[in-house]
This record gives sequence, C-alpha cells and structure tokens, in this order.
Amino acid sequence: MTDLNRRVATAARWSMVNTIVRRVGTFASGVVLARLFFGPYEWGLYAVGLLVLAMLLSLNEMGVSLALVRWEGDIRRFAPTVLTISTLSSTAFYVVLYFSAPTLARLLGSPDATTMLRVLCISVIIDGIACVPLGQLNREFRQFGRTVVDILNFAVNTVATIAFAAAGLGAMSFAYGSLIGNLVALVGFSLCAPGMLRFGWNPEQARQLLRYGLPLASASLLTLGIVNVDSVVVGSVLGPAALGIYAMAFNMSSWPVRMVSETARRVSFAGFSRLADSSPAEFASGFIRAFTLVIAAAVPICVVLGVLAEPIITFVYGDQWAAAALPLQFLVALGLLRTAVELAYDCLATRVRKTLMLMQAWWLFSLLPILLLGAHLWGVPGVAAGHVVVAGLLVAPVFVVVLGRLGIPAGRILAVCVRPVLGGVAMGVAAWLAHHWLGGGFVGLAVAGVAALAAYLPFALPIVARLRSGEPGTEPATADEPTLAATATATDPS
Repeated sequence: MTDLNRRVATAARWSMVNTIVRRVGTFASGVVLARLFFGPYEWGLYAVGLLVLAMLLSLNEMGVSLALVRWEGDIRRFAPTVLTISTLSSTAFYVVLYFSAPTLARLLGSPDATTMLRVLCISVIIDGIACVPLGQLNREFRQFGRTVVDILNFAVNTVATIAFAAAGLGAMSFAYGSLIGNLVALVGFSLCAPGMLRFGWNPEQARQLLRYGLPLASASLLTLGIVNVDSVVVGSVLGPAALGIYAMAFNMSSWPVRMVSETARRVSFAGFSRLADSSPAEFASGFIRAFTLVIAAAVPICVVLGVLAEPIITFVYGDQWAAAALPLQFLVALGLLRTAVELAYDCLATRVRKTLMLMQAWWLFSLLPILLLGAHLWGVPGVAAGHVVVAGLLVAPVFVVVLGRLGIPAGRILAVCVRPVLGGVAMGVAAWLAHHWLGGGFVGLAVAGVAALAAYLPFALPIVARLRSGEPGTEPATADEPTLAATATATDPS
C-alpha cells in the first residue's frame, strides 16, 4: 500500500508539471495567434475542427484502451488485441469522416472547414495506435515519460502552427501543426513503452475487451457531446464568427478543468481502479480526498476569471474579443462544475459503467433544447447561461445521488465545499474592489490577483493541513489505506 501511494504521488507530481507547462505554453501561443494572425472567424473554423476531432477520439478505440489500465494480469498478453481493435476502428471512423466532411462542415455552419476536418482528423488514427503504449504508461504511473512526450508534442505543434500561420495558411495552420505534433508523440510513446506496438488477435479477448470498453466509450462520447453540443448549436444557429467568440470564452472557462482536472485525471482512474475492490469506507475516503483537493484548487481560478472577465480578455487578447466577457462569466461556473463532475466520472467508471452512461445521456438530452432556446433568444450569452442551468440544477444532483449509493454521502461532499466556497466569496470581493480602485491594465490586474489570493489563503491553508494530516473529511483515514491521499499531498501547490 505504501508503494502504491508513493507511485501515485510521484505520478501526480509529474502530471502537475505536465499540465502547468503545457497550459502556460498553450496560453502564450494562443495570445500570439489571437493578436497577430487570427480573428473570431478563423478561431470558429478551428473550433469546428476540434469539435469533430473530440467526438471521434471519444469513440475511436471503442473504449478498449481503458482495459490496459484496469484489467489484472500481464498487459502484454492482451495488448496486441487492443492495438488491432483500436487501429481498425480508428481507421474506419476516419474513412467515414473523410467522405462526410463536406456535409458535416455545412451542417455546423462552416463549409470552409471541410479540408481542415480531413487533415486534422488524421490524428484519430494516430491516437488509435498511440493509446496502447500510453495505456501502459498510465497503468504503471509512469507520468515522467508521458510528461516528456506531451511537452515535446506541444512544442513541435506550437512552433509548426505559428510558422504556418505566419506563412499565410490561415486556419489550416492549426490542422498541420496538430498533425505534426501528434506524429512526434506517437514516436515518443512507442520509445517510452517499447514492445507495445505489436498487432495480434485473440477472439475471446476481443469479445471481453469490447464488452468492457463499449459502455465506457459510449459514456465518453456522451460526455464529449455534453461539452461540445454548445459549439454545434452556436455554429449552426449563429455562424462561425459567433462560434469563435464562444470558443474563446469556453476555452478560458476551461482553464480550471485543464489545470486541475487534467492533472488529477491522469492518475485518478488508475487510482480509483486500485480502490474498486476495497471496502466502501476506503473507496469513499479516496474519493473525498481527491475531491477536496480538486475543488480547493479550482475555485480560485474560476472566481478570478468570473470577476475580472472583461479586463482579462481585453488585456490579453485585445478589444476584438471583448464580446467573450459575458459568456465567460457564465461559463466559469460550468468550469467549476465540470471539474467536480469529471472526478466523479472517473470514480463511477470503476463501478457503475452502465449507470454512468444513462447519467450522461440524461445530461446531453436535457441540454440540447435549453441551448437551442438560449441561442435563439439571447445569442452566445444565452447558450453559456443554459449550460450552467442544466449542469447545476439537473445534473449535479444526479451525480451526488449515485455517489451516495456507492457509500459516498452527500453530506461529506458538501462539507468539503464549504471552505472553498467561502474563500471564493472573499476572493471575489477582494478582486472586484482592487479592480474598481485601480482599473484595468497590468498593474490593476496584478494587484487584483494578489489581493484575491491573499483573501483565499486563510480558507485554503486549513484544507492543506487537513489533507497532509490524512483527515480531509469528518472521518480520519487509516494510515495504510491505498487511497488517492498521495495525489492530494503531491499536488498541493504550497
């Protein structure tokens, strides 16, 4: 158990480094591209490409790669069958996409995105191959190797994209840069996990893999549908320029998801998988520890973005993006909810996969009419507000109920939210006052950020102390339980 905690802690540290480096770099490159090369229209075309790519990636390997993390036994025994299934299914999905790209782009309100879709989505096949060595790295908590490859992928992708943009290739720059970066990543992952790229076929293994993976793949597709149906609505109803504005707001609101949730999710599924067969008390304790850290880390980012939305956008990206401020203020609330729900998703995926799929379906089908109504009545801000209403009132309570049936009571979940929420209120007041007195610009934003952080620390420090003591909730944990306590301690920003 001690060895597991140590491995999770080490993996979480490298996962955090990976996330921070890539997110800071992504932010910097986005500023360069938005200020110097692209406006809302080009950004909207790229958003269409990312939307379609994300949908394909959620289903391309039929969920079988998750078995590389979860299944017991020698991974090399069934990895060849996984590789065969994922490569064949990814190729099939790409062929369908290639021929349907013109129709799909037109339905999404961006017929100019056809070529981009065909080039960008070649990454689907690359991902279908790379998921096998990547699965081994995740299974063994080898996040150092993944960090090196991910950062190399990002660096090559960014340099290539900016070079193509400077050469005048427009939105296609994103597609070419992404494709080159993903090819580099495939080579890197194969070197980090040698011997994993071997094709093979075992019919019995294939049946078991598909039986295990398809419910998870379906749930993942529904999850991505939830995250991306808003882009479909905005693009088809309001056009690519409006989609560019919305995509900018949504991307900024996703900072807490990417900085906090992605860090946790690189180890959370593997960690929860190790706990899946433990006692209900140990399983609940592991979730509460991880949930405590994730919420405490996400609240400050969401509050600052919400309170200072307009000055941050105009200072960083320029006045042409000011229209993204109002939708951003709605979407930061969604970002916080997504951070919590995605952790719950990984927890539930280890025990109630079919129930999880039904929950995601409920979210998606309740979301669509609300977003359409919001788009027609209030435009981009209406879509953003509709997202928050559905997530907060119709979906979050369902997740809480299902977690309660797994022995994770709603009272403990709500209890760990009290300090972060109170700290968030204090942050918001401090940031607003500082900005009101000093105005926009670098100095005003810097002072507002420092004031907000100072207001949050008195609420955050007791949380950190409790995590380190092994008692994040109302019940102390035993010293040797194999929970995600190591993750919480390892990713402690202090």
